[in-house]
Amino acid sequence: MRAGASRAGAVRGSDGAGGGRRGGSRRRSAARGSMSRRALRRLRGEQRGQEEPGLGELGLASGPEKGGEWPQAAVKARGRPGVSNRFELITSEELEDDLSSKEEQADARLKEHNVAEGSNEEPTPEEAEHNGQRDGKGADQPDQTPVLSNKPRKKKKKRKTKKTSAGEALEDDDLEDIDSLLEKIEDTNGLSQESQSGIIADSKPLLYIEHRNLNPENELKRYFGARAVLGDQRPRQRQRQYVRSTWLTAPKNTWPRYSKTGIAMQLVETRRGVQYFTFEHHREYQQVQFKFLDAVESMDPNNIVLLLQMNPYHVDSLLQLSDVCRMQEDQEMARDLVERALYSLECAFHPVFSLTSGSCRLDYRRPENRAFYLALFKHLMFLEKRGCPRTALEFCKLILSLDPENDPLCVLLMIDFLSLRAREYAFLTRMFQEWESHRNLSQLPNFAFSVPLAYFFLSQQEEHSELELSHARERAARLIQLALIMFPSVLMPLLDHCSVQPDARVASHSFFGLNAQISQSPALNQLTSLYVGRTHSLWKDPAVMAWLETNVHEVLRMVDARDPLVEESEHKRKMRYQSAPRNIYRHVILSEMKEATAALPLEVTSQPVMGFDPLPPLDSIISYTRPERTNHPSNESTLSLFFRSLLPNFNLQGDIRHDGDEEAGAGQDLNQGVNRLMAAMRDMLANIQFQEPPRDDNPEGDGDWD
Repeated sequence: MRAGASRAGAVRGSDGAGGGRRGGSRRRSAARGSMSRRALRRLRGEQRGQEEPGLGELGLASGPEKGGEWPQAAVKARGRPGVSNRFELITSEELEDDLSSKEEQADARLKEHNVAEGSNEEPTPEEAEHNGQRDGKGADQPDQTPVLSNKPRKKKKKRKTKKTSAGEALEDDDLEDIDSLLEKIEDTNGLSQESQSGIIADSKPLLYIEHRNLNPENELKRYFGARAVLGDQRPRQRQRQYVRSTWLTAPKNTWPRYSKTGIAMQLVETRRGVQYFTFEHHREYQQVQFKFLDAVESMDPNNIVLLLQMNPYHVDSLLQLSDVCRMQEDQEMARDLVERALYSLECAFHPVFSLTSGSCRLDYRRPENRAFYLALFKHLMFLEKRGCPRTALEFCKLILSLDPENDPLCVLLMIDFLSLRAREYAFLTRMFQEWESHRNLSQLPNFAFSVPLAYFFLSQQEEHSELELSHARERAARLIQLALIMFPSVLMPLLDHCSVQPDARVASHSFFGLNAQISQSPALNQLTSLYVGRTHSLWKDPAVMAWLETNVHEVLRMVDARDPLVEESEHKRKMRYQSAPRNIYRHVILSEMKEATAALPLEVTSQPVMGFDPLPPLDSIISYTRPERTNHPSNESTLSLFFRSLLPNFNLQGDIRHDGDEEAGAGQDLNQGVNRLMAAMRDMLANIQFQEPPRDDNPEGDGDWD
């Protein structure tokens, strides 16, 4: 069918050209008068599409203006002989091109034929502009029938091949250039280059974070396989509406449509290669924040639900309602709300803010930044309960990288547990080696016991050499003995949680007895209780218990021999751990470990703790304040609340809202107002006369009431 159509088109082209140049131009002008230029170009495009397969080479088409066949010398000069089968030049790539691309290709090929023939005809202004884009090659005749040649086809195939090869296999020189560029970029960020084959862990920064490790599905796929994790989610994801791609959490179809919430992130300053950022609340978000505080003070979760219906991505409301759902045993909804809060905050990131560089900081003293810390921590806790310790460890590293010096949520108390659960023993030992000199990690019970446990697990791995295994066993034994000497109160609660009965020598010795727990300070008791309650499951392995028993007996031998190290450690325990810093209290509250929560001091438990901002720093940096409310029912007396229930506009404290020097007078006015009110109440009660019921002196009932 195509061959017949092409021959018909060629015959028509030759008949039109036989009338000479003048007749052809008359017919073209008449055609332009009868139809639009676009329709004419579309008609030419269809004809050219029919005439593409090398008609000039087959001798079936004549020149549009010269009425004769194209010279065979010009065809041979293209470098390829005539094609006997005209369909050999039809490729799948050309069939996929639209009409506009065919028109441009045909015009370009026609110009090259004119250059080969030495055409001297003057181009039109449009063609001259088009020729200028083609590096000034030759002139072109308007409205000529295009003839395909081999040289432009080779160019097209080259371009296509080059495009596909860039996506599949690059040349060696290009790879070297790209590698060198990546090295320069990584060096400027302080990171080492990561390759597909993997790199040495020591070449990375300690808190280096990989985006793929932030996705819990990747970890679950390693455990259970992609089919078990994804299931039938793939077809539904194709129909999902467009959402912004994020690293911290994946948006869900069930979430409300995201719109700008009024949160933004700004770059505060850059010092020594470290960038300090902060979140900012715009005016509309501040108004929502004030409504949220009113809803919290009402002590009714339904008010928070109503607020979220109007503002579905208000972060503090999402975090507070997540705590309510978790208390009601709705873990799925609680986790979903935390993920939505993370998504809202990540959409507000500054373009320069990086999760993986480790050089971006957020000041916890600013209330706007605390929601990000708390959302990350709560998400981390859900990941650990979900069975994704590797992903939880990555989020723990992220929280620590935001403020490694102050560590406002004290994630150092749990990073060792997540490392052991994720079997990242090398990371834990490396962190202990690099940070021990300036952070004194050995003075924390969790590091004192977890690091030797990590060395013990490393000594059980057969892929290491015998020298490395021997070195790991030695370090494990030495460090666990130091931990038992420094923190003897850990042993008995740990064995109790593991349901292990110690032998008679250990049970009867005073060093590990009840006196060791009673004599320690409350701050140290919190740390040891937190560690035992969180990590006791890691010590239940029989091999671990046998190794621990051996070292416990070695410690008892040192105690009986009056080793100076024992007395020195006892002195350190008495001098240190006098009081715990505020970030440890904040960590205990967020962790909700029963053993540690019971040991919180009275000054912490007596004050109200809000889930959206537990124990705010005492030196907070306040950027905007909540406006003073005209009504303060929470501070009013019982009498004032009674009158407010009768008269909603009554405000006993409305007259005392003054500033500065008027506070003393305001207090006096308050006392006078209360005295006048009490006097009026006494007068009112004194003037009230209750009428007595009638006496039943006349049983006949013929008397009257007074």
